[in-house]
Amino acid sequence: MCSVHYNHSLTAMSGSDIMAYSLSLEQKTAFAFVGMLLVFLGLLIVRCFRILLDPYSSMPSSSWGDRLEGLEKGTFENALT
Repeated sequence: MCSVHYNHSLTAMSGSDIMAYSLSLEQKTAFAFVGMLLVFLGLLIVRCFRILLDPYSSMPSSSWGDRLEGLEKGTFENALT
């Protein structure tokens, strides 16, 4: 035999009893933290889909070798002195 138990504690409460029930500070903090994590996750998912749909728009058109300003490749040691 299978017996199923339901929690009817909220349905048995009156309207004023439900309004009197409030969350503790720890529960409010946890809900706020989880909410911030969900927003951050949503932003990361949107950013990842934008990169997947157009991967070359996030890449710069020039390479690091173009910004050497007069230095040739391989002369970095001379530039330090």
